[in-house]
Amino acid sequence: METPPLIDAAGQHHRQAQKAKILSLVPSLTELMFDLGLENSLVGRTAFCVHPKNRIKSIPSIGGTKQVNWEKVEAAAPTHALVNIDETPKELAEALSGKGIIPIVTHPIAPQDNLELFRFFGRLFDREDQAEKLCQSFDSAWEELKTIQADLPDCKVLYLIWKDPFMTVSQDTYISQMLNLINWHSLGHDENRRYPEVPSTSDSIEKADLILFATEPFPFKDENLKEFSQEHPEIKAELKIVDGEVFSWYGSRSIQSLRLLKQMVVQIS
Repeated sequence: METPPLIDAAGQHHRQAQKAKILSLVPSLTELMFDLGLENSLVGRTAFCVHPKNRIKSIPSIGGTKQVNWEKVEAAAPTHALVNIDETPKELAEALSGKGIIPIVTHPIAPQDNLELFRFFGRLFDREDQAEKLCQSFDSAWEELKTIQADLPDCKVLYLIWKDPFMTVSQDTYISQMLNLINWHSLGHDENRRYPEVPSTSDSIEKADLILFATEPFPFKDENLKEFSQEHPEIKAELKIVDGEVFSWYGSRSIQSLRLLKQMVVQIS
């Protein structure tokens, strides 16, 4: 049987790279590289790559997810760079390519896309056995969560990711699809924008059963909930701070997130 080609989210074909030197500009993919046993292949990561906490400091930081220190990138001498359509500016990916660094473009939309992501990187970097173990763990956590989904009530949720202006997530995003797994349905959808603004007069605020303030990318704190309550004294929705990693980090973190969703919905319900 012919082996299928390795094609990334931008439609680019890739060759297997057993001796790759990897620069990761996506925090969740940095963690995935560790879990695939590729720690020694990582030559650079962003300042926002915080997992695994006890090992990440061994990898040099080359800047942020949107801007990098080119001197540090050149010193790291990567052969490949991990990027994401939502998180990495197109111009940055093109600049990496212009320097001879191969960008590997990712764009998981739904939680189950992680299975393809694991297998893609497993084949690309010769870690197929490790990738299959992650797939098995994901499937187990997925099935466990599915057993309780039918018993969970539907809930209209406004999930906030940013402040000044407030911003939320449209229904075609990974975050929204994660919410759906526990029957939390995101409000504020905009067919033209994946991360739309939420005006202070938005119907979504009034219609929400639950308004979630994520800890990233904006680090919402209790004081922000108090301010929001004061600005909208008429709302009846419950306001909660939630761990943004649970809903937005794909890759190997998704396995833990699937298990945390069950715990989270019990705590909030």
